[in-house]
Amino acid sequence: MKLSFTTLGCPQWDLRSIVVCARKYGFDGIDFRGLQDELDVTKTPQFTSRRAETRKMILDAGLEVSGLSTSIRICDASARREILEEARRSIAVALDLACPNIRVFGGGDTKAHSKEELARVGRETLREILSLDGAQFLNWLVETHDNWTSANDVLYLLDGLDHPSIGVLWDLAHPYRFSGEKPAETYALLGKRVKYTHVKDAVKDPGHPHAMADGWRYVNPGEGQVPLTEAVEELRKGGYQGYLTLEHEKRWHKDLPEPEEVFPKFVEWGKKVIGRK
Repeated sequence: MKLSFTTLGCPQWDLRSIVVCARKYGFDGIDFRGLQDELDVTKTPQFTSRRAETRKMILDAGLEVSGLSTSIRICDASARREILEEARRSIAVALDLACPNIRVFGGGDTKAHSKEELARVGRETLREILSLDGAQFLNWLVETHDNWTSANDVLYLLDGLDHPSIGVLWDLAHPYRFSGEKPAETYALLGKRVKYTHVKDAVKDPGHPHAMADGWRYVNPGEGQVPLTEAVEELRKGGYQGYLTLEHEKRWHKDLPEPEEVFPKFVEWGKKVIGRK
């Protein structure tokens, strides 16, 4: 397995700082989820007019672009036009940067629509995305997130979508935190479709000033209550050779430690759990 991080964790860094620090700390790849003030990197000069320069900078550092974590929510029928536009932009960036993985959310308004209706919309949207030029050369990965956190929900959303380009991004924390699933339970249902991961840890600490609405707060990987080591072992047993990607949500939670502190600790933890020096 290899180690990566999403740029959600370093919202103040410019592109050069991201690349330099990725190499310095011992990462193998970078997952782009925002660049400074812009959350959608496909709208920035570094990923449009200066994309060749960006690719050279990353390659020269011996790094890969492990993923593009988009804001696409496939179950939102009202945003179909915007979804397809973002998908087209993401395809161009991913192909030019040799990035295999594109993250999408399920999403959808459960107050206005049934789960059945939302799933139907999500499947239709994925089929439309796959019809776009170049889409079939990439992995379109639905994250265990929002309305589709449990393994059963994700399976239902992807029912009948057997295209090899469609898979799952297993956020190792979400099924455990929100659905009470043990890693072995999640992997037993989704393992064959897991092509990518996001990694974060948390503790249930309702009285803490930085606890989220459900009483959980984020901590460094390996220091919390999420069974991350068990999850990695499930991946290992299943033959997973992809990325463990740190998702440090500094952009959303300003109280979290700075990336200069967290990123090296993640690499140290990651190398230990995957048995790499």
